[in-house]
Amino acid sequence: MTQELIDLRNSIIEGRYTDALVILDELDWMSKKATLRNIKSYLVRMLIHLIKNQIEQRLTNSWVASISDSLIQIQDLNLQDNKTSHYVKPDEWEPMLVDALAAAIRPASVEVLNGRVKPSQLSEMVDRTQIILTAQQLLALTYAHSASILPDIIDEYLTQLPGGQDWFEDRRE
Repeated sequence: MTQELIDLRNSIIEGRYTDALVILDELDWMSKKATLRNIKSYLVRMLIHLIKNQIEQRLTNSWVASISDSLIQIQDLNLQDNKTSHYVKPDEWEPMLVDALAAAIRPASVEVLNGRVKPSQLSEMVDRTQIILTAQQLLALTYAHSASILPDIIDEYLTQLPGGQDWFEDRRE
């Protein structure tokens, strides 16, 4: 990015405004791509824990913390600098979730059932439709609630997942 800034400065100094605008567009694209890459990494992290929840039918404090933090980070990253628009609109998540779910299978296989299942086995076990639906519902919360109340809203939603009520009431197996 440093070279692009030098080129931008030189273009402006030399009066090559068309070149400067092209460089600005490139910088904007690079920034958006980096933001989307960060969002995807949080999606993968969240999906790993949703997979574990679905397969093991339980919820732990650690998983809740990871899911909640992922959503909080996504909410922050997804809001553009103007504070009124988003990089990813509410109806645009599905393709990203499909890709992130595919990326989440391998790392989840290390953690699910104490690492006893191979990625291919886990891939067959996971109800992709349900995981994506759950993720979309959780992501919808990031548009509807402020950052200050989002963690409590997420906790309330997670009580509906398998083992969620036990987690909330602190019942152990």
